[in-house]
Amino acid sequence: MAIHQTCDGVRRRDFLKVGAIGATGLTLSNYLRLANAGEIRSAKATSAIFINLAGGPSHMDTFDPKPNAPSEYRGSFDAIKTNVEGIEISEHLPKLAQQMDKFAILRGVTHSLAAHELGSLYVNSGNRPIPSIEFPSYGSVVSKELGGPDDLPNYVGLGNVSQKAGYLGVRFAPITASTAPKPGQPYLLRGVSLENGLTVTDASRRQSLLKDLDTTFKSAEKNSQLLDGLDRFGQQAYSMITSSRSREAFDTSRESPAYAERFGKTDFGMNCLLASRLIESGVRFVTINYGGWDTHKDNWDRLKTKQLPPFDEGLAGLLSGLAEKGLLASTCVFVTGEFGRTPKINTERNGRDHYARAMFMLMAGGGVKTGQVLGATDDRALGPVDAGFKPDNVAASFFANLGIDAHKEYQTNIGRPVMIVRDGEPISQLFA
Repeated sequence: MAIHQTCDGVRRRDFLKVGAIGATGLTLSNYLRLANAGEIRSAKATSAIFINLAGGPSHMDTFDPKPNAPSEYRGSFDAIKTNVEGIEISEHLPKLAQQMDKFAILRGVTHSLAAHELGSLYVNSGNRPIPSIEFPSYGSVVSKELGGPDDLPNYVGLGNVSQKAGYLGVRFAPITASTAPKPGQPYLLRGVSLENGLTVTDASRRQSLLKDLDTTFKSAEKNSQLLDGLDRFGQQAYSMITSSRSREAFDTSRESPAYAERFGKTDFGMNCLLASRLIESGVRFVTINYGGWDTHKDNWDRLKTKQLPPFDEGLAGLLSGLAEKGLLASTCVFVTGEFGRTPKINTERNGRDHYARAMFMLMAGGGVKTGQVLGATDDRALGPVDAGFKPDNVAASFFANLGIDAHKEYQTNIGRPVMIVRDGEPISQLFA
């Protein structure tokens, strides 16, 4: 998958209004207890797929069209009906329009960080970034909280991920696949690596080294966090490369042609197919990075010819595929960029620029009430009609769907207590 460079020079490898809960003072912990007791109907997901649209996709040209806005705002795309009465999205998302009953659209998501790096850190963790702490990505938290099988990675990144484990440490970092699968071809595990480019082969060698160290420096190892982290990676890598279950989980060529066809043959579509297969095999969390959305120039041509067709095909295939296999009810799917793009067109470059005051996010699976739109922007998509939704609230909702208390406290390596999500409560309307 291509490496994209955003306009501010950041190179990235295909890198909610609080509802009734906040208004009544109901905390997330109490919400989860009520949900478990059946007082709030919210089936929890047990796995998740996070899709990061690096670069910041235009909300007006995708999931928040304004066909009646003045021409200097509207753009050249028309809106089309979906399979849910009253909901319209961009004409260049026809496959997703027929899957609208399988996901929910959050409009009027809003924040103030209109720079790629800061916006990405925010939406990839649910925490507004601060200099003193590197917050863990969603997958690292889910990996720590829910774990997974010994012979499979808990957290896999597809599309050259930029997500990090932050203060949770290297043991909860994603195992990354550097290239997308090729249609109909076996996927080789030698393309899989750990954080900072450490391959499974490297980790296997380190595992052998650690076994040697164990016989000589056993007492020293017990007190070494670094060796403990390397040992964990080594053991996991060794399990992966010796486990037929793991090799088969990554091998998309084992899927039937009829199932695989819906995903298409693009890198994004093939990564969606691989994500589906990994979740079915027992992997707990998959992140897919799909970059190229920084459309300051030629916004409509780039969206129409390059960005939207693979996205439409791949995500529609993922939703229908998970549903067909009975996995959507247990798999939370979360889609977001780091911000939206300016409603008013940049006529000099025929594009749209950074805009954090309004953006969209998508959610599906688990206890999410699908086939609905939550929130709204004004008639020119300049900002939310009411208070809008903060990324913190969406993050709290995402964790709640997985049965994780977003207010749970962790400790950094210097003993500082930090909540998983510092601010934000679940959006009650998002759940069935």
